[in-house]
Amino acid sequence: MNFPAVAMRGVDLSLGRGAARVHILRDVGLTIARGEAVGIVGASGSGKSTLLMIMAGLERPDRGDVRVDGVALGTLSEDALARFRGARIGIVFQSFHLIPTMTALENVAAPLELAGARDAFARAREELALVGLAERASHYPAQLSGGEQQRVALARALAPKPSLLIADEPTGNLDEATGRAIMDLMFELPARLGATLALVTHDAALAARCDRVIRMRSGMVEDAALVPA
Repeated sequence: MNFPAVAMRGVDLSLGRGAARVHILRDVGLTIARGEAVGIVGASGSGKSTLLMIMAGLERPDRGDVRVDGVALGTLSEDALARFRGARIGIVFQSFHLIPTMTALENVAAPLELAGARDAFARAREELALVGLAERASHYPAQLSGGEQQRVALARALAPKPSLLIADEPTGNLDEATGRAIMDLMFELPARLGATLALVTHDAALAARCDRVIRMRSGMVEDAALVPA
């Protein structure tokens, strides 16, 4: 069957206890089509990043149904969820989260090795070449610029050929020109794979590059409109 990339129904999440309890997401319903590029926008604290974490299976909701590629994440054990995420979901954060004691090549190869790929390093070299870092494969994160580190993080996220790429303010730590170059790759490379892109951003111009903009407010989806051609 042709399942949507992401389907959420009645998703609620609260954190804390008693008087300190905060309602983060409220009855969220959302469908993202395969191959769609979606920009998620809203004020700070509106639930944007939490929505991504739920989508990636990094946070479990209190209530509701979350499906990625037709698979109900709530039915998976933690181990099964980790395997599913490693195979189907690529994640890029504002902070690069590279392992400092590993070279760029080793960082990209790591998820492939965890998945048991025999050609992990060959595939990692290919991914680094696609983001323009073939010559920097043996460098450690501290020897790379911020833009180069984010390219490594993008290569690592895409190396397993995920069906869904999730990006949370991926250019937030970069200057304007470098950020623009990273986003060009972030739109181009998943499209080559036929992958879906879910992007949290505060940049209206960046959101306008997506197929659709989802606006969050107070933990709810306020609007989910197509971007005018």
